[in-house]
Amino acid sequence: MKQDLVAPNHPVFDQLHPKIYAAAVGLVAWFALMAWVLFDRSSDVSLSLGFVTLLFMVATLLPWMLSRLWRRYRMPYEPHLKSMSLRDWEAGEFKVWGAELHGSHAAIDVLLPLMAVSFGLTAIGIVFVIVRAQVLS
Repeated sequence: MKQDLVAPNHPVFDQLHPKIYAAAVGLVAWFALMAWVLFDRSSDVSLSLGFVTLLFMVATLLPWMLSRLWRRYRMPYEPHLKSMSLRDWEAGEFKVWGAELHGSHAAIDVLLPLMAVSFGLTAIGIVFVIVRAQVLS
C-alpha cells in the first residue's frame, strides 16, 4: 500500500475547460443532425424533430449566454480567469461537491453520456435505413 506523505502539486479547477464545452455542443449538434438525416422520412416526424432541435438549441445556447454574461459582469474582487491548455486542465484536479476528481476523469464523466446517446442514435438510424431499404426492395 502506497501512501503519499506529500500531496502532489496539481492545480485544482472548479470549472470545465472551454474545449470540453465545445465537444459537448458538437455532440449535441451531431445528435440533432443525425436525427434529421436518418429519421426524417415523413411529415409527421418533422414536427417532433423540430421541437427536439429547438430544445437542444435552448439547452446549449442558454448556458453559453449565461457564461458570457458572467465573464463580462464579474465582481471586482473576483480573480480573472487565466487561459490554460486542455492538457494542463486534464492533469489537474476538478472540484465536485467537496470532492476532487482527476481532470481527465471529469471530462469522461461529462462527455461519455453525450457520446453514447449521439453515436447510439447514429447506429440505430443506420440500421433503420438499411432495414427500410431491404423492406422496400
